[in-house]
Amino acid sequence: MTRIDAWKRRARRLKTELYALYLAYRDPRTPWYAKVVAACVVGYAFSPLDLIPDPIPVLGYLDDLILLPLGIALAIRLIPAEVMIGARAQASDPDRPRAPANRVAAVLIVVAWIALAAFSIWLVSRYL
Repeated sequence: MTRIDAWKRRARRLKTELYALYLAYRDPRTPWYAKVVAACVVGYAFSPLDLIPDPIPVLGYLDDLILLPLGIALAIRLIPAEVMIGARAQASDPDRPRAPANRVAAVLIVVAWIALAAFSIWLVSRYL
């Protein structure tokens, strides 16, 4: 097995884990605090905006390589094991329906990023 095949396998596994987090988020047995973390992780993973833009050499992908796996690990720890087992089984099913495109969630993510940017600009302008 080549390194490229190993990376492709990891990428598929990451995609399955993200979909499992999405499914676990929707499960009523998931505690509210785990739902918040899972929603943030899944939202960040699918957000078109990054904390550090990708064109910045090395640092651009560093946030994706560090923050995303840490967020996934935290969310998985907070979600009950039986919920994650069921969500992983559903996510790895080859006949599963595709995740619905949620335009409302996309708009909320973009609005949250704009609000965060506006707040940051306000803070900088106030204290400098």
